[in-house]
Amino acid sequence: MPRFTRFLLSKPAFARYLFKLQAFVFRNTNGLFMSTLIGYPICVVNMLGAKTKKLRSVPIMHVPYKEGIIIVASKGGADEHPKWYWNLKTNPEVEIIIKGKRFKSIAIQVSDEEKMDLWPLVCKVFPNYKKYQESTDRNIPVFNCQPF
Repeated sequence: MPRFTRFLLSKPAFARYLFKLQAFVFRNTNGLFMSTLIGYPICVVNMLGAKTKKLRSVPIMHVPYKEGIIIVASKGGADEHPKWYWNLKTNPEVEIIIKGKRFKSIAIQVSDEEKMDLWPLVCKVFPNYKKYQESTDRNIPVFNCQPF
């Protein structure tokens, strides 16, 4: 990732603005525009806020898996979960938008055993996940999102 991009994304206020803009454009074009983040494909996960119950649209890198996707609550290896993790734990029913397609799913956090099986696949798609897990004592959550 270019140094300037890393610098901008390291500024929380700018990163929040960029992610909101990206989610807005992605959602309103059904994933035809702004469909990558630092060169990796993203989806937008529409979910309800844990406290507010308002619709939240979050751009998240994903790993294709079976008929759906896997998403990882890495927050770049931070010691705390991303805010959207708490939304999924409280309200796991989501809508996912990928490349012009939408599907409904229940975001299920996988067990530690399942994570061990999925982690090599996840790291193959996005190698930084390995570094993120090594940089924190937190067990980074993994969610399996299959269409229903």
